[in-house]
Parts: sequence; structure tokens; C-alpha cells
Amino acid sequence: MEPHDHQHSPKSPQTPSLPLPSSSAAPTCFKCGGATTLEPPPAWSEISPPPNYRPIRAPAINVPPNHSQQAIILAPVPQSQKVPVVTPPFHFQTPSKRIQSPDDIRRFHESFAGKNFLGFVVALSESIRGHKISDECHQSPVTDSIVSILETLTQWVDGIPPAQMASRYGNVSYRVWHERLVGNSDALMLRFLPDELRSSTVEIIPYFTDGFGNASRIDYGTGHETNFAAWLYCLARMGVIKEEDYQAVVARVFVKYLALMRKLQLVYCLEPAGSHGVWGLDDYHFLPFIFGSSQLIDHKYMKPKSIHNDDILENFSNEYLYLSCIGFVKKVKKGLFAEHSPLLDDISGVPNWNKVNSGLLKMYKVEVLEKVPIMQHFLFGWLIKWE
Repeated sequence: MEPHDHQHSPKSPQTPSLPLPSSSAAPTCFKCGGATTLEPPPAWSEISPPPNYRPIRAPAINVPPNHSQQAIILAPVPQSQKVPVVTPPFHFQTPSKRIQSPDDIRRFHESFAGKNFLGFVVALSESIRGHKISDECHQSPVTDSIVSILETLTQWVDGIPPAQMASRYGNVSYRVWHERLVGNSDALMLRFLPDELRSSTVEIIPYFTDGFGNASRIDYGTGHETNFAAWLYCLARMGVIKEEDYQAVVARVFVKYLALMRKLQLVYCLEPAGSHGVWGLDDYHFLPFIFGSSQLIDHKYMKPKSIHNDDILENFSNEYLYLSCIGFVKKVKKGLFAEHSPLLDDISGVPNWNKVNSGLLKMYKVEVLEKVPIMQHFLFGWLIKWE
């Protein structure tokens, strides 16, 4: 055996050694067992517990600490529900805000309205499962009329150019567009409402107009998106939208709505409302990720990790909402995807789309429908009752 120096320094950095307690035995060389003047590295108990294992890409949801994570993990996966249709006599009323505290949130989710609204969102998600956007589906005159309304709203943007402003967010021309929306909302609703339901405009219009953002703050977020979904739910409650329309509601109506909202965001620089910043799923939207992940369940080739393939995003974003959302995020945000969208990057490591979809449904309930700052703007009337 070749002689070696007991004074040698290790090639890699070591944790600084602590003074040995007087009762400790003399340190020995790890090679030969002989006495040495080097002190062994301290046991973990002498400084701190061993660090928890962290993978190379630690789950983004853990940083910063997020108390919602445990709630999401423990929550049951929401299930679809049939929407009961109201019958005469009708008692339509101007809806109002009722949620002000966590107790109000709990009360809402324990109510029929809270459970049935979430069940409606799940039913929409299931209706598009395994279907591309361009797939043939049942399109009623009502869904076609709603698509036409959204096309009209999109054309208004072209006629109301953004004002020249120094600020980055909140172009005041959006208020002109929104004012036109409010002023024409009655006529827009009457395009498809049957005569016996025309009195419902007093109740459904506030959901509709709030579904495109707030004119005072010039912002938009998941709360506004939820009010648009609530408007669709009200139409389902009145029987205007039927179950056989659900696939078209997602593939035609919601796709057109999403395109309009992206145009409003880009043209008028809408401020993200209630955004979690880098730790959120997206600055503005949540539902298209739910619907889009449902589309891709059991897809033969595309997996959650496929979002990192730019060719797939370029060629299939027009057919799958989830890929469209990822492509849009990459378009409007600069830098590494894992840095500006760590949660989406983390989701790409989930093994299949079924788990992504069920996880997003649970996350929507916890991170959107159970948050007071978001749901304090939710409206309640006769169709969505505050119980």
C-alpha cells in the first residue's frame, strides 16, 4: 500500500468542521484507520437535520409556501352534474354580490348553486374529451347566434384603436369598447332569447358584461372568466343551452370568447386581475387549460411533456386549447419557460392528461372558486341563488 498524507485536503469542498467534544475519540483516517489531525465532518445531528430531497426541478407549487397545495391534494375530483331547467313562473332579478368572507365561500360551496355550477364546468370539460376543435358537433341556432355575437364584439375592437399612452397597462380606449358592450347588451341578448325569456335580461346581462373585464380598473382575470361561465350556466338553467350543445359551447363559443379576450388583452393591455404572478397557472385564464387537457386525454402521441416541442405547438395549437394556451404564453412572455411559467412547466412532468385534467379541476375549485378576492365579485340572483 502506498503511503499517504494524513494532512491531505479533500478534493471537493467539505462542510466546515466543528470542534470535537472533549469526550470524543481521536479522529482516524478513513483509508488506513490511523490517527490523523483532520477532524471528521460533523454528524447531521450536530448541525441540523438532513435536508429534504429536492429533485432537479422541484415542484413550483411548493415555492413560495402555498397552503392551498394540501387542499388541492386532499380535495375530491369534482364530478359533472346535470343542470335543472327552471319552469314558470319566472322570478328574474338583478343579481348582486354576496360573498365577503371565507364563511361565505364555505356557504356557497355547500349550496346547490355552488355544487351545480362546478358540475356544469366539469360537464363542459367532459363534452370535449378526445375531440379536436374542428371536429363536427351539434350546433344549434343558439350557439351559432352566440358565436356571431362574439364576432361582433371582436369587430368593435378593430373600430376602436388604442389611445396613445405612456403607461404600459390599461389603455383607456378599452372603456369605450366596454361602454359599447353595455349599451348594446340588451339587443345582443334578444338575438337568441325566446319571447318567454326576454325578461331574463335583467339577470343575465350583468354576468355577460362582467365576463369581459372591468372597465374601471381596465383589468381581466379568472373571476371575469368565471362570470362568463356563469352566464353560460344561466342559459343552461333556462334551457336555452342544452346538454347536446355542450361540445359546441366549448369548441365554438368558448374558443371564440378566448380569441376575443386575447385580442382585448393585447390591444388594450388589460391588467391581470388577481394574478399570482410567476406562481400562477396563467395571468388571465384557467378554464381553457381544463377543457384543453380533457381534449388530449388518451391521445396516442401527445403527452403533457409535448408542450416543450415547438413543432407540436405550431402545428396543433389550432386544434387543442391546452397547446394554444401554452403557445400564447410563450408568445407574450420572454425568457425561459421554466422561469416565467414554473407551474405549467411542472405540470408537463405529470404522466398523463387524465391526471392533469383532474388536478386542474381540483385546482380551479381551490384557487378560483374558493378565493374571496376573486369570488367577492361573483353574482347571485334567481338562477344562481344565494342560499
